[in-house]
Amino acid sequence: MTCPFCAHREDKVIDSRESKEGDVIRRRRECLKCERRFTTYERSDDIPFMVVKRDGRREKFERQKVLEGLLRACQKRPVGVAKLAEVVDAVESRLSENADREISTTEIGEMVMQRLKVLDKIAYVRFASVYRDFQDVEAFFTELKDLFQRRS
Repeated sequence: MTCPFCAHREDKVIDSRESKEGDVIRRRRECLKCERRFTTYERSDDIPFMVVKRDGRREKFERQKVLEGLLRACQKRPVGVAKLAEVVDAVESRLSENADREISTTEIGEMVMQRLKVLDKIAYVRFASVYRDFQDVEAFFTELKDLFQRRS
């Protein structure tokens, strides 16, 4: 760190304390040249994931929105909230592996559907019908037919 008093670039850390929330570390430092003390604050860069919508708009990724969509798809189905939270955790984990901080809703939807298909086929079809925006019964039927063929 550069000393704010003499601009010397060498110091020693005298004390470090984490904030109550755990997101910031406060450090008391002493300049090795002028021996004056100063405080620095250290926090991790929190660059949010941005979701690129179909119309080109960008929004901050919100896990709660994904969870709400899953809850709607699994309404009155034997799928526990803990399992749905695991699905959202897995999607978030895949996002964090991606160096690019932008991801399309298409990619997120496909990740969710992959995992939902394993959990509950009915919930999968419900989610797919909204996500893929089925416009008619034929599109719905085609998805069901594909699901049956993969099962065999």
